[in-house]
This record gives sequence, structure tokens and C-alpha cells, in this order.
Amino acid sequence: MNLPVAPEKSTHITVGEGGEARQIALVHRQGRAADSPMLVWLGGYRSDMSGTKALEMERLAGELGLPSLRFDYSGHGVSGGAFRDGTISRWLEEALAVIKAYPARDVILIGSSMGGWIALRALQELRKQSEIAIKGLFLIAPAPDFTHDLIEPALSETERQSLQERGFFEEHSEYSPEPNIFTRDLMEDGFSNRVLTGIIETGCPVHILQGMKDADVPFQHALKLVEFLPADDVVLTLIRDGDHRLSRPQDIERMRAAIIGLI
Repeated sequence: MNLPVAPEKSTHITVGEGGEARQIALVHRQGRAADSPMLVWLGGYRSDMSGTKALEMERLAGELGLPSLRFDYSGHGVSGGAFRDGTISRWLEEALAVIKAYPARDVILIGSSMGGWIALRALQELRKQSEIAIKGLFLIAPAPDFTHDLIEPALSETERQSLQERGFFEEHSEYSPEPNIFTRDLMEDGFSNRVLTGIIETGCPVHILQGMKDADVPFQHALKLVEFLPADDVVLTLIRDGDHRLSRPQDIERMRAAIIGLI
């Protein structure tokens, strides 16, 4: 039986300067071996680091003696900043800052939903500017380019008009009483951060876990992502009755097994 992860108070780092500065909350746990790969959790849109999968990642790291790192993007969870100011570039900047604040020689990025997009962009940036080696990617219901590929084609005329006139539109959320808010800045910035535009060279093994009953990110989107990863060792696990959250006990066991496989 799994025991609860011991609660740990988050710490903060400052990302950005002047009016762009925001306090990013994170939890870092040391590993037992200095050369162990660090597991890094990258959450989804409007999710936070206290979710089931993030805590299970941390639990697994503790069992294996690995360091782990989870955090909240600005406007999420207990981090500072306004959610409406969020863009892929802004949240990517925060992810990179957090990873570099706790440098490990080897890192395994674990991205859920939008976090899968952030993971792919973080990998691209870290390969260009850092000595940190990405040893594996584990992507859960990944949503790369979701603003362009999933949201924009489905916009109603009312939503398009709201984007143009108000700078945002709202959408009912299945996971919160508060509606999802998508801003014009997010949509435009998402276009400039697209990754499904050519071959993605990760230089590491990739495991994708995707539910076939996912109403938010259709499993066909995961199939599309695989097409852009022709040079890598890619495993795609499709769960016939899986939804977007993939937080059931059987889904968590699949997650744990996949991470162990990457280690």
C-alpha cells in the first residue's frame, strides 16, 4: 500500500526583473546519490504541483533515492503572478529557471498535458544553452501546440470576436467551477512556440502515455507527435478507457513503470 508523501513546505525563487518579477513556488528533494538523474514535474494548464501525479512522481523518486523537483507556474497554485499574464514563453522561462536553480547533470522531464509542450521546449532550450543532459522524456496526454492545433480550429465566431475585442475568451472547465481563460497573448505566443513544425530531435528515449477517451487532447494528437519524433526511441502507450487526467491507480502504476524504464 502506498503511504502519503510527507508534506513539505515550498520554497520560492524570483523569475524575471522589475515589473515582470514573480515568485515561483517549488519543492526540491535531494537524492541519495549525487549522480542520480533528477525527476522534474511540468504540470498542465491550470494544474498545480500538489496534484496526484506530481506527488506520485515525488514518491517514486524517494523510493529510488533520486532527486525530484516540482513547481507551480506563475498564476498557478501557490506561485505569484497573474494567471492572465501567462504564456508558453513565460511559463517556459520559469521552468528553465527552476531547473537551473537546482542543477543536476542528468534530468528526466515529466510533462503532463501542456507540461508536455513545456517539456519539449525546455529540452530544446537546455540543449542549446546548458550542460544539463536530458536523459528521458515522459509525456502524459501531451498537448504540444494546443493553442494552434486544438483550440483555434474549434473557436466559435463569438469566441473569435471576444479574443479580438476583449483580448480573451472564457470556456467552461470540467475540472473547476471557474472557467478556463484563454488570452490573445497566449494564443499568439503559442504560435511562436510551436514544436510540431519539423523533426524534433530529443536525443533521449521518450515514453508517451495517452488515454483514448481523452476529451481534452484526442489520442490522435499523440499519434501526430510521434510522427515528429522519427529519430528517437519512442514508446506510445494507449489506454483504451483512459481519460485526460490518467490519475486512476492503474494509470499511476503505468506512470511509475514508464519512469523506471527511462531511468
